[in-house]
Amino acid sequence: MDNNDIVIRLRYALDIKDQDMAEIFRLGGEDLTTEEVGKVLTKSEDIDEEEESEDHIKCTNSMLESFLNGLITFKRGPQEPKPGQPSKPDRSIKNQSSVNNVMLKKVKIALKLTAEDIIDILDEVNVKITKGEVSALLRKEGHKNYRQFGDQYARNFLQGLTKKYRG
Repeated sequence: MDNNDIVIRLRYALDIKDQDMAEIFRLGGEDLTTEEVGKVLTKSEDIDEEEESEDHIKCTNSMLESFLNGLITFKRGPQEPKPGQPSKPDRSIKNQSSVNNVMLKKVKIALKLTAEDIIDILDEVNVKITKGEVSALLRKEGHKNYRQFGDQYARNFLQGLTKKYRG
């Protein structure tokens, strides 16, 4: 699952309009027009190499993280920086394998989800997971109990979000 697919599925699950998508990217520090957002919201497998530059914008890890940070600000409001805290957060997505874990963490923050909510969302699509496993998914990469949130779990999570928020 690539970054464009994650953004498309989150947009659909949370029923976010194009104008709001552009605002979310802007809140995350990525200036995209509504037209450019439309190009990000095209699936990569539908695009061949020649069309890539004209009708499709590949969502980089940096763009995805900006979108997720913007989603947090969009849903919860801006946060006042505490003394000694950097104004811009460090990039959480270090490599492609950590994308799904970061997505889970940031969606959890944006939607004010608890571990029980995540368990319920995954249960909606018949995926059984324990509270300990959720805790391992939310750990920092490199922690001894860290567990990678695979693509299939991510798809199921986004599908469960769709069922929860769209009925």
